[in-house]
Amino acid sequence: MKSLWDDKEAERLRKAAGDDPAAQDLAMRVYTSRLIGQEADLVLHGGGNTSVKTRRRDEAGVERDVIHVKGSGWDLATIEGPGLPAMWLEPLLQARSTATMADEEMVSFLRREMLDQSGPNPSVEALLHAFLPAKFVDHTHSCAALAIANQPNAAEIAREIFGDELCLVPYVMPGFKLSHAADQIFSQDGAGTSGQFLVNHGLFSFGEDARTSYERILRYTTMCEEYLTAKGAGLMPEEAGTVQDDPDAHAAVAALREALGEWEIFADDLALDLRCGEATSRFLALDGLAEITARGTATPDHVIRIKPRPVIGEAAYGVQEWRDAIQSFAAWYADYFNRNAPLAEEPKTMLDPLPRVALIRGLGIVGIGRSAKEARVAADLAEQTARIVLSAEGIGRFTPLNERDLFDMEYWSLEQAKLKQVKKT
Repeated sequence: MKSLWDDKEAERLRKAAGDDPAAQDLAMRVYTSRLIGQEADLVLHGGGNTSVKTRRRDEAGVERDVIHVKGSGWDLATIEGPGLPAMWLEPLLQARSTATMADEEMVSFLRREMLDQSGPNPSVEALLHAFLPAKFVDHTHSCAALAIANQPNAAEIAREIFGDELCLVPYVMPGFKLSHAADQIFSQDGAGTSGQFLVNHGLFSFGEDARTSYERILRYTTMCEEYLTAKGAGLMPEEAGTVQDDPDAHAAVAALREALGEWEIFADDLALDLRCGEATSRFLALDGLAEITARGTATPDHVIRIKPRPVIGEAAYGVQEWRDAIQSFAAWYADYFNRNAPLAEEPKTMLDPLPRVALIRGLGIVGIGRSAKEARVAADLAEQTARIVLSAEGIGRFTPLNERDLFDMEYWSLEQAKLKQVKKT
């Protein structure tokens, strides 16, 4: 993966930031965050996060350490300074001595330490960024890394690829628990390392300047790509021009639309986004497609957007076949909820039981949403997943999170809180 760093552009941004070192640090953080965000194979639709540690003066004029971390709702591709809210660093470091903290408490804690209370909520991985000692920290969900991170022997492969250059972190739910687990591993094994490989999750890199951290995340991603290629399972190229402007021109998609529209949630607002390309065709032709796609999503974040699995049909399906497939999906989803909700630490409210991705053998992938944007995001993630699965199956077995962990992510208390807030308004 080629570096997009430009010395002239970096210098221009430094000068535009003025003489304040903190403003210059933030300018460099925004610059390399955007460089990362430009690469769909690194992050997609709000995925990943970045941070920088610097110093600012408090109300008493005392200079103190702060950390800027990507805020909720911001996309790295278009992020600006306000999208990286600043927090006083010292109180965050003191959280190392806190044994447990509910994620809602963590969000409130992080907000209390924000310099500007009007800013967005910092990333739930803010403490992980804070605990790492480097000035700049980058986190991505690259396709190549996920093809490896979702192997049953992911840690073993990662050690083969990276040696002792990265710390290896087993899967832990994002948030407070992951921050502490990653910090403990770094304190034991972090000497001389410059990143972390998180099983079922992604990559972290860090460095004392923006360019170093950015180019390290590229290097680690390239090492994953080269490993896949050497095993004869290189990622298929991103496909341009595969979006179908009129998905309803295909009879199966028109039938899918009619069947989905019979459900109340999609009765008034329904958008579909059809993708057809070489990687998609190969993915849909996989032996055991239903079993493979039922295993879970390529990275935990995706489940919030596209549910744990897709609905599957054929290009010859009419309305009744789609009705049956969707009804079967909804029944499975209700069972999935009823199996896992009693095991949760607090009561859960079931989300709608309808799919957000349809796989149509002999045609393509369809993203499903209540707006064109939702459908596009679902289709993008599903198309990316197809490429990841092809490579993952090529080197071994695509083995994402187990159902219980996936449920915990989909029904994360922070996401449930959003749902309750929507119901109040």
